[in-house]
Amino acid sequence: MKHFSLAIAAACLVGMASCNNEKKTDAAETRTSFFDRSGMDSTVKPGDNFFMYANGAWMKTSVIPDDQTGLGSFYTLYEDNLKKLRGILEDAEKAKAAKGSTEQKLGDYYASGMDTVAIDKLGAEPLKPMLAKIDAIKDYKELMNLVAESNAAGETSLIGYYVDADEKNSAQNIMIFYQTGLSLPEKGYYTRTDSASKAARTALLQYISKVFTLTGADTATAAKNAVTILALETEMAKAHRTPVELRNPQANYNKLAIADLEKKATNVGWANILSKIGVKVDSVNVGQPGYYEALSKMLATLPIDTWKTKLKFDYISSNSGYLSKDFADADFTFNKTFSGQKKDSDRWKKMVNRVDGGMGDLLGQLYVKKYFTEAAKARMDELVNNLQKAFEARIKKLDWMGDSTKQRAVTKLNTFLKKIGYPTKWKNYDDVTIDKANFFANVKSVGAHLKKEETSKIGKPVDKTDWGMSAPTVNAYYNPTNNEIVFPAGILQFPFFDVNADDAVNYGAIGMVIGHEMTHGFDDQGSQYDEKGNMKNWWTAIDNEKFKAKTGGVVKQYSAYTVLDSLHVNGELTLGENLADIGGLAIAYDAFKMTKQGQDTVKIDGFTPDQRFFLGYAQVWRLKNRDETMRSRINVDPHSPEMFRVNGPAANFDPFYAAFGIKEGDKLYIAPENRAHIW
Repeated sequence: MKHFSLAIAAACLVGMASCNNEKKTDAAETRTSFFDRSGMDSTVKPGDNFFMYANGAWMKTSVIPDDQTGLGSFYTLYEDNLKKLRGILEDAEKAKAAKGSTEQKLGDYYASGMDTVAIDKLGAEPLKPMLAKIDAIKDYKELMNLVAESNAAGETSLIGYYVDADEKNSAQNIMIFYQTGLSLPEKGYYTRTDSASKAARTALLQYISKVFTLTGADTATAAKNAVTILALETEMAKAHRTPVELRNPQANYNKLAIADLEKKATNVGWANILSKIGVKVDSVNVGQPGYYEALSKMLATLPIDTWKTKLKFDYISSNSGYLSKDFADADFTFNKTFSGQKKDSDRWKKMVNRVDGGMGDLLGQLYVKKYFTEAAKARMDELVNNLQKAFEARIKKLDWMGDSTKQRAVTKLNTFLKKIGYPTKWKNYDDVTIDKANFFANVKSVGAHLKKEETSKIGKPVDKTDWGMSAPTVNAYYNPTNNEIVFPAGILQFPFFDVNADDAVNYGAIGMVIGHEMTHGFDDQGSQYDEKGNMKNWWTAIDNEKFKAKTGGVVKQYSAYTVLDSLHVNGELTLGENLADIGGLAIAYDAFKMTKQGQDTVKIDGFTPDQRFFLGYAQVWRLKNRDETMRSRINVDPHSPEMFRVNGPAANFDPFYAAFGIKEGDKLYIAPENRAHIW
């Protein structure tokens, strides 16, 4: 259970770091202003809607590009970073490097994916060997054999697994099976009667029909297949847990002996699956056993042709992005139901993301050398250490927590593993073969490598030098089983961070991000793990009850927020992220007050240091989404919409009231006794 905490739904936000300071971007050399006054709307009172006060003019005038799902700080940095990575890949391609070298693998992988003439000429041809195997299946046992073999090669259908630390023995890796099998974002889409859910089901039917016709089925057969698959997935969805239920780490920990698992879900054929994958273990963790119990019953009762149709569709759909334009267009048409995106992304952007996702450590090494500076890393080290000190001081002053729990909290805080910029060791891709003339084969080689790398960790000690994100990722995360906070170099750029910016802006922006990740160690999920990363209670009973009472108030506060006129934020789904936002802002502010500027009153751009801190915070979350994207986010994203990531924490924070003169009667005003003073 990693918290990829800053991710925006439907956007893969990417960026990373380097080890020298020979090169800086032109923007870093020439930027003298770190705060956008022109984007503010002074007609809005800060106490009524601080997000719009800080960003209102920008929100009114900015236009989301047709090929994007939103616009704002993350998107801008993400797009800029894609251009940097594109330059690296194009240079690697031109280098004509030796076979097997970093440059050859990166450059030729990128080039093979950009050769759309060759890809379009092949059409559905790359799919035929697997589709023939599926056609030859005679019963569900043969079906599960093929599912297992495919899974070992990086394909996922009907069963899904990953490898991570055992949450009750965090020094050891374990194989973790999770619920899968659905084409729509979550189970509610299959049964809800609102217009958006109905439209999603219709879009799925159309998508299924389209890809089957592209592989040679006649129109009637393709339509029949679509109805069959929707009915099957609707039944499978009944056994799925909801996004809120998936936030319960205790419920998602079900370590079972293989023998017991065979009894619970006999027809899945667990021992055979593990054998096909090449794994010898006595037990595994099954996150959602109900799904596999339902799958077992359905395997034996539904016609084998139904399962073969499902397996074909899963294979076609998961590979549509690697095929000719008609497959890619079908995939885009389906997914824009949830994103609202008007135009598909440029091919080069997709390929940059594909290379980064498949060989991120190779690409990251080149990115780091070119774009990350030691000065930036040193400044980040200072920021992180100051926030850690500020957090410790806050914990010691808590009026609702007892001394013994405070001591354990401080111990956990000071045990954080801090990763900044880039890994201390890079991953190896020697078994990946890249042929400039065969894009589909390249994709499969990379996929097999990634699965092999993951599977090889089963039963072995956890390697704490591993990163869950590549160096060029515009994001950050907290991982409870390692008790680590991770900040890839990609996010360590303007507007989140600039080595030349004043402390108010840096602490309001990246400082809040740092505090956010730290607070995840103490949110409603992270607080269930001790300093060693084990799921283990370290609270006294009375402190735990007080904590739950306080988090209940946060659920109520955020559930009252609405978007798109009447759609409510899900306060339970977003609780962990909201707690991290509230804590992150408070910790960042306290750390800012340790700096010279934080103790001063000198104005910049007409604002006091405190005002500038809060405005820097509000502007880094400046973002607007398409309505379709926002609707999807409300259903599945554990992060609140950005307006409430600003207004919610600010409304709970006393120094914000002092900085802008917020008074009773202002719309954001919360009575002091009702403010969420947690961490």
